[in-house]
Amino acid sequence: LNQNVSSFQRKFVGEVKRCEELERILVYLVQEITRANIPLPEGEVSPPAPPPKQVLEMQEQLQKLEVELREVTKNKEKLRKNLLELIEYTHMLRVTKTFVKRNVEFEPTYEEFPSLENDSLLDYSSMQRLGAKLGFVSGLIHQGKVDAFEKMLWRVCKGYTIVTYAELDESLEDPETGEVIKWYVFLISFWGEQIGHKVKKICDCYHCHIYPYPNTVEERKEIQEGLNTRIQDLYTVLHKTEDYLRQVLCKAAESVYSRVIQVKKMKAIYHMLNMCSFDVTNKCLIAEVWCPEADLRDLRRALEEGSRESGATILSFMNTIPTKETPPTLIRTNRFTEGFQNIVDAYGVGSYREVNPALFTIITFPFLFAVMFGDLGHGFVMFLFALLLVINENRPGLNQSQEILRMFFNGRYILLLMGLFSVYTGLIYNDCFSKSLNIFGSRWNVSAMYSSSHTQQEHQKLVLWNDSIVRHSRVLQLDPAIPGVFRGPYPFGIDPIWNLATNRLTFLNSFKMKMSVILGIIHMTFGVTLGIFNHLHFRKKFNIFLVSIPELLFMLCIFGYLIFMIVYKWLVFSAEKSREAPSILIEFINMFIFPASGTSGLYPGQEHVQKVLLVVTALSVPVLFLGKPLFLLWLHNGRSCFGVSRSGYTLIRKDSEEEVSLLGNQDIEEGNNQMEDGCREMTCEEFNFGEILMTQVIHSIEYCLGCISNTASYLRLWALSLAHAQLSDVLWAMLMRVGLRVDTTYGVLLLLPVIALFAVLTIFILLIMEGLSAFLHAIRLHWVEFQNKFYVGAGTKFVPFSFSLLSSKFSDGDNVA
Repeated sequence: LNQNVSSFQRKFVGEVKRCEELERILVYLVQEITRANIPLPEGEVSPPAPPPKQVLEMQEQLQKLEVELREVTKNKEKLRKNLLELIEYTHMLRVTKTFVKRNVEFEPTYEEFPSLENDSLLDYSSMQRLGAKLGFVSGLIHQGKVDAFEKMLWRVCKGYTIVTYAELDESLEDPETGEVIKWYVFLISFWGEQIGHKVKKICDCYHCHIYPYPNTVEERKEIQEGLNTRIQDLYTVLHKTEDYLRQVLCKAAESVYSRVIQVKKMKAIYHMLNMCSFDVTNKCLIAEVWCPEADLRDLRRALEEGSRESGATILSFMNTIPTKETPPTLIRTNRFTEGFQNIVDAYGVGSYREVNPALFTIITFPFLFAVMFGDLGHGFVMFLFALLLVINENRPGLNQSQEILRMFFNGRYILLLMGLFSVYTGLIYNDCFSKSLNIFGSRWNVSAMYSSSHTQQEHQKLVLWNDSIVRHSRVLQLDPAIPGVFRGPYPFGIDPIWNLATNRLTFLNSFKMKMSVILGIIHMTFGVTLGIFNHLHFRKKFNIFLVSIPELLFMLCIFGYLIFMIVYKWLVFSAEKSREAPSILIEFINMFIFPASGTSGLYPGQEHVQKVLLVVTALSVPVLFLGKPLFLLWLHNGRSCFGVSRSGYTLIRKDSEEEVSLLGNQDIEEGNNQMEDGCREMTCEEFNFGEILMTQVIHSIEYCLGCISNTASYLRLWALSLAHAQLSDVLWAMLMRVGLRVDTTYGVLLLLPVIALFAVLTIFILLIMEGLSAFLHAIRLHWVEFQNKFYVGAGTKFVPFSFSLLSSKFSDGDNVA
């Protein structure tokens, strides 16, 4: 209600900031607990949002805990840094000891300026003068910087330095970054104070770790002993600090889950309260919300309980507000229907009270998938996998697993039905891992083809076999026209004898191609029919007569007639008449080019029936193009003269030209003349006949062309079914047949890896890749070919305020609720 109010001027902005501060502290706590490898227990019961008094206590506790943790962590890091520096110093002393091997006894004692009275200046050797100003710089440098460091020293100091290097055997942790890297120990000898300053500046530039270099052996020993003592002390203090820190974090980890949930709930509540308008005079909050009618009683009861529990003197109350805005779409789902609804919602959320295709998708989607994926074996494996997910669906680990497994888990019921339908279509195709099942026994009889089983008259009429034909022919053909060869249809599915036939593909292609066309046209016609229910519900009956019925006539007069010809030919022409049967494709083409009467048709009077169908098709096209725009124009301009009554029409939204024309002047029953005049003026300005005509023409062209292209698109059912069967056949021929033909001595040893490889390839190629391909094509058939006939999908999904939508994971602690 207060969209124009800035975020900082809203009523509960202070509480939201407090929640964000608590979230920041909790995120820091979770990071520290995770870094310490302490398990984070997740409670099963979701705690309620805390009252304001408890929030202040929680904030105080968390702030104290944060301050204490930061201090302890800071001290720990400081101790750890000191420890690493001391360890580096010990390594440096150990390595530099080998650089300079000077004995105390032979070390000369030099004076910086000898007195002139004792010795003359000339007697003082030049070496002694240089030795008096000799200095050392020692430390550690990163391995990758050694070469550049040496070059820089040479260029700047002009050769007045001596650099000695040695690589450390073990890698040490950098005190600054904490990274474990390889180090070099160096010792630089130089003469003069100015060069010494330059050397130290260069060391600072290259981030060298400089440590003081002892002048004498005794000093070196003292430093070494002191370092060892300090390192031991630091180890002790560091362990005690870590133990204390772990105790604090373990205690904090026990309650961090409930606090994260509480803060998220609290922030979500204040975020929603900020959307309400604050009435200063009545000192109350006003909110306008969408609520399903079925839940109004529960909402009223919840408001009363909330007021009673909070101890409010005035109870919260609720009123229903009439509105012309389009409500959001709420479709209640359960575990089973959720996956199918998601498929539809991915195309578009349905408009308010529009026909929901998800109900029909529950059956049509797995069935069309199974037509493309028809195999008894593969379908059964998919069914078992989905059944395993369904049985274990209450396990929390599955829903929170990796993305791919979670995707399978969310669609477990879709997979279950897809596998079950694939078993059914596999039985119809009689395919099980590309092999046929001879359950009922073949209905084809080979012995009836022999000449010995027929009379002399049949010998003259029929082409029969004898021993010489059987021996010398590579391919033999069974003729169903010969008595006794074909003994009726196979009880269920395709006869297994076709698996042995050389013309198996020709037979199956003809069967599957016609089946795909029949299924496609039925599916699309069903989609157009569902549009009628939309028009009836939204009280636009003119759309039924001017759009839906012409669309149905166009579809059925052309493609419905094609189905009729396919079924008629199946029923009328037997094996004896099969050579006389005309081609359906030729007859269908001849229907549009008006052939000569000399062609033999499927049935008598075919030409007259086809002409009638073409006339009906031709008449439905102009109605489809011009009927609705002209009717809306007439309705807009002069319907009151003809006494058109629209009582009972309720406008849901006013966002199209069609609805503007239907709005017009309001019903006389309302009795508001000023409002009628206003609406009439508004509609006269907004009604645009050209736009309505253009929209309808585009829709009609798309539908008419789509009927042809969409029918051809359903041939993917045949193509993918053929591809799946051939891939399965190739896999069997290349692996299992080779493994089964090996000699029995080595066959058992070879068969085990062959079966394993066959199983792996079957799962990855045929089940996953082919299954995904068929899944995507089934989605396309529903989205493009089926849903565009009636489904607009331009609505807004109803997303209610719910704590269950808040993430309960620790990693999302910084997300805004």
